[in-house]
Amino acid sequence: MTEAEMARRAPKQPAEMRDVYDLLEEVRLRPGMWVRDRSLQHLDSMLFGYRVALAVHGAEESFDFCNPGAQSAFDAWLARRMGEQTSLGWSTVIEREAEASGRSAIELFFELLDEFRAERDEQR
Repeated sequence: MTEAEMARRAPKQPAEMRDVYDLLEEVRLRPGMWVRDRSLQHLDSMLFGYRVALAVHGAEESFDFCNPGAQSAFDAWLARRMGEQTSLGWSTVIEREAEASGRSAIELFFELLDEFRAERDEQR
């Protein structure tokens, strides 16, 4: 979604969201409202809660950010993209990369998320 499209789009209500990616688009639109201090650690915690809610309610949804007992799809992709394996998790990897490059971690996350989704969609 381009910045111009984001500026024009009204926020969705939670009942209007279909999946985690709809939620993440709301976070992208207003990160300060959804994520305390725009911290990826807080976003990671929010997504973990989302994953737990899916399991508790038996909801079927593809979920790329948390895979109990194994590496998530996003973690695996990020390790290949960054050229390093780590057990720290995607939020820490991206926050460290953002700090080293003087960039906003949340903006870098969304850039990488767009890349991840584009590559995943190409493979399908």
